[in-house]
Amino acid sequence: MGTTNAQTDSENGTEQANPGGNSIEAFFAESVILVTGATGFLGKALLEKLLRSCPRLATIFVLIRPKKGQTVQQRHEELLNNSVFDRIRWEFPTALGKIVPIKGDVSQPDLGLSTEDRVMLIQRVNIVFHSAATVRFDEPLKVAVNLNTKGTARMIELCKSMLNLISFVHVSTAYSNADQEDIKEIIYSAKVKPQAVIDMCENLDDDTIGIIEKRLMGKHPNTYTLTKGLAEEMILTRGSELPVAIVRPSIVCAAYQEPFPGWVDNVCGITGIMMEIGRGTIRSIVCNANLVVDVVPVDYVVDTLICAAWHSALRRTNTIKVYNCTSGPFNPIRWAEFGQLTQKHAIDSPSKYVMWYPGFTFRTNKFIHKLMVTLLHFLPAFVIDLGLQFQGGKPMMMKISKRFERAAKTGEFFAINEWEFHAENMKDLAKNVQASSDASRFNVDITSLDWDSYVHQYMLGIRKYILKDGPDTLSRARSRLTKLYWAHKFTQMFSVCVLVNLVARIANLFPSLLCQGTPLSAVEIGHF
Repeated sequence: MGTTNAQTDSENGTEQANPGGNSIEAFFAESVILVTGATGFLGKALLEKLLRSCPRLATIFVLIRPKKGQTVQQRHEELLNNSVFDRIRWEFPTALGKIVPIKGDVSQPDLGLSTEDRVMLIQRVNIVFHSAATVRFDEPLKVAVNLNTKGTARMIELCKSMLNLISFVHVSTAYSNADQEDIKEIIYSAKVKPQAVIDMCENLDDDTIGIIEKRLMGKHPNTYTLTKGLAEEMILTRGSELPVAIVRPSIVCAAYQEPFPGWVDNVCGITGIMMEIGRGTIRSIVCNANLVVDVVPVDYVVDTLICAAWHSALRRTNTIKVYNCTSGPFNPIRWAEFGQLTQKHAIDSPSKYVMWYPGFTFRTNKFIHKLMVTLLHFLPAFVIDLGLQFQGGKPMMMKISKRFERAAKTGEFFAINEWEFHAENMKDLAKNVQASSDASRFNVDITSLDWDSYVHQYMLGIRKYILKDGPDTLSRARSRLTKLYWAHKFTQMFSVCVLVNLVARIANLFPSLLCQGTPLSAVEIGHF
């Protein structure tokens, strides 16, 4: 089970493994890879990096299911047209031909594979990256268990059948044990065993499941972290004999450097919040600003996945390697600083879609937060929608505000809690990668990341890849932002005047509130 390349055995038509030495690139040379979750944010970045940094690999099979009226082939073509592959198109235009779609679905028995495809994968695949999962925090328990836990069990059974498997990397999450505060690089046992949860989901009706769901979740904040933890335990109980490693990234965000600085292709989680901060539409966020926010760039996660496949095979032991792919142990940043950098670069590089001058407050008082959301989020959105309706347009701001308020609510748990992640395996991985013959190709050392530069690239990436806002609009956007700045200042002054007037009126109506009839001073009014 050491480091290997793959070559065809002419007698049995299967790929056989040969040593690849101390080179990560050589480990993947001539290998046949299977990737699940390839159409997701992390999956796309993984495919791109494999093709670009391991050019001698033979084939990457990607498991794709038909979706929303699209065939597997149509989804495959849509995948290849993504901007993440622009660099590949420039540097290695023929490399995209190595990506081969396979019709399948992790939510279906036997992964929804045809008999022919299953036999072919069993005979040919050497390396597996399993990243398919539902990342929706509010997914019903039955759905989350089927995709995240049973889906992993189905992958384990397929991998057990593979004739020449040398490495199986399971993508988990650093929050798979969110009910713990001190998280080591080990697999934890759940209070309720995975198979028991699976049996309940298969045999009980939705109403009954709904009743026991909260009890099953315990201290887990959502079904996502619960079912990812159950999936890890499933690997321990059913796949311990496999050459398996588990990588646990924390909050996966935009790219730091590769394939392009700031590359991102969705508005999930922190990305959506940062976008709305930049547009000035979010003014209040429930968050403990003094806690560490554990975010990791997607290219750092991808390099960790690739290197973990090599490292776990190279350093085969009797225990399953777990890698806490986090920034906190190496290069921590607190919410306060991350928020300040976001606002700073939102102002430096505004988008033409900016609605108000950026500015927000982290607060832990939920009552005050709800009040501020009503006054500063929903009320302006309602007024803007009225204006759009009067102009014959379609109202949309209330819908957007509600959507991002729901997103902020689902992420609230991670903004008011903090975890200590142990990272001994990550340190060992970084040491071995640095000593490898192609260390310059892969970066798993997050200590080198400059947060100011990263957030700058992140905001530019949101502007370019999400808002589709070109550099030619930057000058006009800055001019618009200047006008919004003075409008913001005028509004603040007007609000202060209204507040002072209100306090004065209250003082006149209720003189007994004043100490011996002495009017409030300007300083006292300010403190009020």
